[in-house]
Amino acid sequence: MSIAEKLLPEFDSEFASTRKILALVPDDKLTWKPHEKSMALGRLAWHVSDFPSWCAETLKKDFLEFSPEDGPKMANEWKDKTREKILERFDADIKVAREALSSTSDEKWPQPWKMLWGGQAVIDEPRRDVYRRVVMNHMVHHRAQLGVYLRLNGIPIPGVYGPSADEM
Repeated sequence: MSIAEKLLPEFDSEFASTRKILALVPDDKLTWKPHEKSMALGRLAWHVSDFPSWCAETLKKDFLEFSPEDGPKMANEWKDKTREKILERFDADIKVAREALSSTSDEKWPQPWKMLWGGQAVIDEPRRDVYRRVVMNHMVHHRAQLGVYLRLNGIPIPGVYGPSADEM
């Protein structure tokens, strides 16, 4: 069994759970923040919806490069988005990501992968580590953060690794 075949069940489960949380994002709370230093709920949801794209880019390319000018654009890209747009993006990109994972050969996993910011490497690790830490673990972290945002707004949270307190 290939590495990709071993990873697909976790991929399917984690991204399905992520979609369940994204489907609860309320359009009337997109600018809500739990703290002044926190991301707005809509920005966080948009960020979470980007992980299928990050996954595909990590598996299909050897590097991503951004310029300092990309920072403000990415920070404001979520504005004027709705739950519908967030889910459309997620659903379109998840198909591409799953295909990218399915077609990643065992030989590609240990190869180097980089993310460059203004020409400087901010990530320079084997692809397997980037997939695990920067894609999957990072997504789970922000999905849980989004769950807290929703809970603080009185939205019942579905179970991810078993029943939630709202389902008991």
